[in-house]
Amino acid sequence: MSPDIHPTDLGAPLEPLPGHASRGRLERVLRRGEFAVTAELNPPDSANPQDVYDRAAVFDGWVDGINAVDASGANCHMSSVGICALLTRMGYAPIMQIACRDKNRIAIQGDVLGASAMGVQNILCLTGDGVQAGDQPGAKPVFDLDSMSLLETVRTMRDEAKFLSGRKLTSPPNVFLGAAINPFAPPYDFRPYRLAKKIAAGAQFVQSQYCFDVPMFRDYMAKVRDLGLHEKCFILVGVGPLASAKTARWIRSNVPGIHIPDSIIARLEGAQDQKREGKQLCIDVINEVKEIQGVSGIHVMAYRQEEYVAEIVHESGVLKGRKPWKHEPNPTDATVSERLEEIRQGKEENQQDMADIAASKPH
Repeated sequence: MSPDIHPTDLGAPLEPLPGHASRGRLERVLRRGEFAVTAELNPPDSANPQDVYDRAAVFDGWVDGINAVDASGANCHMSSVGICALLTRMGYAPIMQIACRDKNRIAIQGDVLGASAMGVQNILCLTGDGVQAGDQPGAKPVFDLDSMSLLETVRTMRDEAKFLSGRKLTSPPNVFLGAAINPFAPPYDFRPYRLAKKIAAGAQFVQSQYCFDVPMFRDYMAKVRDLGLHEKCFILVGVGPLASAKTARWIRSNVPGIHIPDSIIARLEGAQDQKREGKQLCIDVINEVKEIQGVSGIHVMAYRQEEYVAEIVHESGVLKGRKPWKHEPNPTDATVSERLEEIRQGKEENQQDMADIAASKPH
């Protein structure tokens, strides 16, 4: 049995460990010094839970956590808290994203408590994209908090067992706190200090924006190490496949904060199969960043290419033979299904017997 499975309930939080903020698998993997892998679930425009389960299934056995996106790009999809409710029900380890754009501190604190009660062990704190970036620019933005004050809020709830108002909590949310970083956006020299502020606010792990410029990321990590930040926070590098040179150009021009060098686009243009080359490019980036001191894992963002995540992780070799948790059908599911089928068949047989009896009576 994996050490990261509850002995009596596959979907239950693990037993608490000293020095751990949560009872989740992601924190355990990182604190053991193993290279962690997380991935992003593309949220459905649907109310069908099976759409979530189908999208999560492609990550089975390959990732240590699944990000439940909170209306990224200011576009509405199934909510992060709703996705987390479905994933925890099946035993997955979700990372619930919270964007400050859409909710005030009252709603956010309530969501943190509700998520923790459902078994969510990881929360990623984000300021959120402006509403003008999405398809409903007439929406009213909230931004009562930003990523820094959100980190401080959840940390206060967890460590001091109280709301921002000072009112006491009877049971605090035991969660592993994360934040986002972007080493590839100006001002570049300020980015390591921005990470330091997020760590001071409560960040225990961070996930970066897409990394397509490894030399730039190396420079960033050198400054991070000089500040000793890699010893205070687990750093996961954002990676992902590019479908084509055309896609890369569109992303570079239209998605703020993503830096794609000309050399990457030229490599894709020169490939006979650009989609396959984009996947190989992602693997090559992983193989470079995994050797950088202070990198604790990768965060794979394969938008509309989620089927490649297993191949990317496998071919990069980052797991070194380790097998992350995989959803297995509950052993009782088959028994329950068989019993229900017996009951159904029994009813049908009983109904047939009653019909035969009625037909045999003289009229």
